[in-house]
Amino acid sequence: MKLVIVPLDERPCNYHFPYELTRGTSYQAVRPPHEWMGRKKIAADTQRLWTWTKLECQSADGAVIALDTLLYGGIVPSRLHELDMDELTRRLDQLKQLKEQNPSLKLFAFQLIMRCPQYSSSDEEPDYYADWGREIFRKGYLEHYGEEHTLTTEEQQELDDINSRLPQEVLDDYLGRRAVNREINRLALDYVEQGVIDFLIFPQDDSAPYGYTARDQQEVRTRIRALRLGLRVYMYPGADEVGCTLVARMINQLSNHIPQVYVRFSSVNGAFIIPAYEDRRLYETLKYQIIAAGGMVASDEQSADILLLLNTAGEKMGEAVYQGSPSANYDTERTTVELVEYAGYILDRNPDAVVAIGDIAYANGGDLELLDLLRQRGILYQLAGYAGWNTSSNTLGTVIAQSMIYRMYGATQEHMDFLALRYVEDLGYDSVVRKYLSNGPIQELGLDKFQLDGERGYVAEMVRSHLEQFIVEHLQENGVRIDIQDCYMPWNRMFEVGLSIRTHQSVQDHKGEQS
Repeated sequence: MKLVIVPLDERPCNYHFPYELTRGTSYQAVRPPHEWMGRKKIAADTQRLWTWTKLECQSADGAVIALDTLLYGGIVPSRLHELDMDELTRRLDQLKQLKEQNPSLKLFAFQLIMRCPQYSSSDEEPDYYADWGREIFRKGYLEHYGEEHTLTTEEQQELDDINSRLPQEVLDDYLGRRAVNREINRLALDYVEQGVIDFLIFPQDDSAPYGYTARDQQEVRTRIRALRLGLRVYMYPGADEVGCTLVARMINQLSNHIPQVYVRFSSVNGAFIIPAYEDRRLYETLKYQIIAAGGMVASDEQSADILLLLNTAGEKMGEAVYQGSPSANYDTERTTVELVEYAGYILDRNPDAVVAIGDIAYANGGDLELLDLLRQRGILYQLAGYAGWNTSSNTLGTVIAQSMIYRMYGATQEHMDFLALRYVEDLGYDSVVRKYLSNGPIQELGLDKFQLDGERGYVAEMVRSHLEQFIVEHLQENGVRIDIQDCYMPWNRMFEVGLSIRTHQSVQDHKGEQS
């Protein structure tokens, strides 16, 4: 069977991860050439991508489409464009033509509700966001919050101060773009109602309970209810993992599988933590992540196809760069040891058990203590999936998708490569190398973590060298050898890394000797 994937942008998490998950399966996935995908703030050629999509869908069974790519040219251009409704409606109309020409095509799509970051930075936003980003967020937050609660004197003074300083032309530009994007969100819902889109996700990027984004979410949610689309349109925290989620959903549906997922936590409080950058308790998002990927939440391990073990904080989710300091939040309010012992116990009894770990103890990186425990137990490469990158939802969507595909196809070479990639990137880069290089070596080169020396410059060489050392020290187990075949910096900054990983495994006899 053939799947068409239109990624959200050119970064590895969007362009490579969903595609890599299909490798080693009975599904042939196709995606646009990487050079067609635009670059960060430079929009992709949408008409070229539409032409490619229409052509490939003629022979496809299913399509996973990021609407922001075909409408705006990518996730960042969706926050920068100056397109009007007429042009965007014309572009979206091509989706209707696509379904009319391919009525049996199963079409899953996702579309972001425009985010409103809480900080002042123009790295992924309009230039004026560097000066006014925090004020724009606070204005939206306070006005929205004030509709449901009484603002304190200090809060009202803050709002008055922002209103007196924030340039009107800045606010007009920002709110004008939000209004256009919001109307396109509504139009996408009409396409679901008409049967053009079979299933749609509105991921919430950098969520907050109040503000401009929360208002837009309320409008979309009201529209979903009015059209009675609650079972065909989901809205929950996330963004860069949704391609993986919908690929898993597509494979599950085309294979007539509904995997049952049993969840176990490292802390009794884990299910109730509100993860960083999200707007609700973990367990509520978790349920959406599982059903969005085509599964169901199992009530016990006996009825489950997949055991998903979640490594959480004990009280509040911190940042991975600060791990290692004494903290009751991580030292006494959770029991990671029990989680690892349980995983080992299950795999000892049944080596074919599907056991995956979602490492969401920290934001923006994996838990190095968990890694050490997995190595001590000798199960690092027996897992059906692992992820520990960026937000809780990014991690959950990735590991759930991988474990569902593993359940069907087992420990293929491609599975082992993706599993090792997660260890190298989420633990090696996100939790160790990025922090080390960003706090000194980068500055010594006269560079900045937001502006390096190119995608494949000296910094990329430094990253590769340090990751190779991390592999030697932390990831060599049970005869598994990991080779880094490529290493680059996709957006010429330190936040993300692009890696190509290959695993090699020595055959061991019953005495544990390599042959």
